[in-house]
Amino acid sequence: MFSYKPLWVLLAKHNMQKQDLRHALGFGPSTVAKMGKGEYVSMEVIDKICTYFRVQPNDVIEHKPDEENAGE
Repeated sequence: MFSYKPLWVLLAKHNMQKQDLRHALGFGPSTVAKMGKGEYVSMEVIDKICTYFRVQPNDVIEHKPDEENAGE
């Protein structure tokens, strides 16, 4: 499972809201909604965010292991 918490922190540091990001990068509302729910988005979306902020993917997402499937 992935968390977008690092992205929300990054937005706060840049005094941006989710809708500002959506407009700046041309994302549809469903993309931002997916990230808000912790759902998967394409690597293209992650790439655009990383390029825009000049950061690495770990500055946008973090992996949280699913406890049920850990160690399998």
